[in-house]
Formats: sequence, structure tokens, C-alpha cells
Amino acid sequence: MEGVLWKWTNYWNGWQTRWFILENGVLAYYKSQEEVNQGCRGSIKVQACEIIVNAIDSTRLDLVIPGEQHIYLKTATSQERQQWLVALGSAKACVQKRTLNDSSEFKVNNNCEPNTNALKKKKSELRLYCDLLMQQVHVIKNSTNGENRPDVEKMDDATRLLGATCDTFIKTLEECMELSNANIMYNVPNNDVIVPPATVNLASKRI
Repeated sequence: MEGVLWKWTNYWNGWQTRWFILENGVLAYYKSQEEVNQGCRGSIKVQACEIIVNAIDSTRLDLVIPGEQHIYLKTATSQERQQWLVALGSAKACVQKRTLNDSSEFKVNNNCEPNTNALKKKKSELRLYCDLLMQQVHVIKNSTNGENRPDVEKMDDATRLLGATCDTFIKTLEECMELSNANIMYNVPNNDVIVPPATVNLASKRI
């Protein structure tokens, strides 16, 4: 996915438009679409960041790597924000799915503890997608309950967004289940093995 987003630069310049490209789990930004070939101005790995949705501003979303990197973004409309959130969430889910599959054999062979932080992040993503689903359902409900006839084009866009969010929600839920199962498997305590006493051969014992 790619397109224009407003990025907070500093208190002097404020919000400035930048061209963003989401590809292979990395969100990179350029000064403009025409300057893509000149190299990006910055980037962030989606897997490592937390996606924060502003509860007041429906066009605002923040990408944060705690203690390292913050990118504050705004979209033109709330619908565009939902599109970017779904795309970012899908990219994050795909990267973490590959990482989980690649590392599963290593974890089994080396008896390592599963990454509990990954499960916490997945639960946070589920809450994010749940909020998005509620917002999108609310938009569709309001558009059909009005006195005027609903805008068919807007309804189509809203239902496509809802479908994409549902798909991402289900994928993330499946990954939560995998991580939970891994936690259960690796955290089962080893039961003490009771070795039976040696059998006494009464026939060979002298009385």
C-alpha cells in the first residue's frame, strides 16, 4: 500500500505531507512521490512497533517503538485511516506469522520458553481491530438508518473495509491461539518420575 500521509515533523514546521510506502513489513516515507528514486527519508519496521489509534482525532495514528522511535501520522479522512490500519495490521500479522513458523523448530529443539511479549502484543492488536470493527459497523448502520437513500459507493467502501478488518482480526486471533498453545506446551511442569524399587528375586534369595 502507498499514498500521502501527514507526518508530524517538529513544532516549527508542524504537519507535512509525505509519500508513504508499505512493503515487506517496512513502512518507508519520502518527501514526495516524485522523489521515491532518491531514497527514503526514514522507515520503521511494522513488526517492532505499536500501532496506537487516537480516540479523539479519527484521522490520527501513531507508530511507536518504545524508547526508540515515534512516528505521528494523520490521514485525510477516517476511512483512509482505517485502510492504513488494516494494511499495517495485516503486514504485522504476516511478518510475525513467518517469524513464529521459522522459530518453532528452534524452540522445540532447544527447550526454550515462548515469547510471552508476542502474546501481549497480539492481544493489544485484537483490541485495536475490535475497536475498528465497531466503528465500521457503526458507519454502515448509520448510513442505512438515515432518511435519505444510502450512498451505494460509500456503502461498498465501508463493507470492503469491514471485510478486510474481519480477515485481519481472524488471522490475529489464530496467532493468539497458537501463542497460547505454545505457552501451555512449554510451561507444563515436568512431573517427578518415581522409579520403582528393584524387584527381589525370592527364588535366588537364601533363607
